[in-house]
Amino acid sequence: MTPIGLRGVLQNGMVALGEEAPDFELPALIAGVRKRWRLSEQRGQKSVVLAFYPFNWQTESAQQMAAYQAQRSRVLAIPAETVAITVDSIMNTTAWEHEIGPFEFPMCSDFWPHGEVCARYGVLRESGPWAGASDRAVFVVDREGRVVFRKVYGWDEAASLDEVLPVLKRI
Repeated sequence: MTPIGLRGVLQNGMVALGEEAPDFELPALIAGVRKRWRLSEQRGQKSVVLAFYPFNWQTESAQQMAAYQAQRSRVLAIPAETVAITVDSIMNTTAWEHEIGPFEFPMCSDFWPHGEVCARYGVLRESGPWAGASDRAVFVVDREGRVVFRKVYGWDEAASLDEVLPVLKRI
């Protein structure tokens, strides 16, 4: 069992279940248009699926985003929103989305300050061959802003919404 540290955050830095999700505002690409996206603006309106992924241009990342787009209507009907987050720049994300998209959900860039949001959620790789990249991880934030689901996936695993949809329907 992993010990709990201050404010319910696990010692590895990952936000604990039941804790308030750290707020953030990031540049985002939404249906091909660059905007700013802020988590706290969703509070009271809809739940949010935060999907952290390591890099654009990875086969697994492309599969994951395409699956999220295919299931978008199911997520919106709950009501919830899927938000993708990577450490790649918004310009890189724009080029990638033009090639494999379009994606109607927000695709956020945690490029500068590099990986700050990923680190606040405890999913920024601090060492090893992929240091500076995000783990592939999913957090579900309910309408009150609390983390109700979290899971880290393998680097080469496309995180499916199949296990998240039942969680969204229960909250």
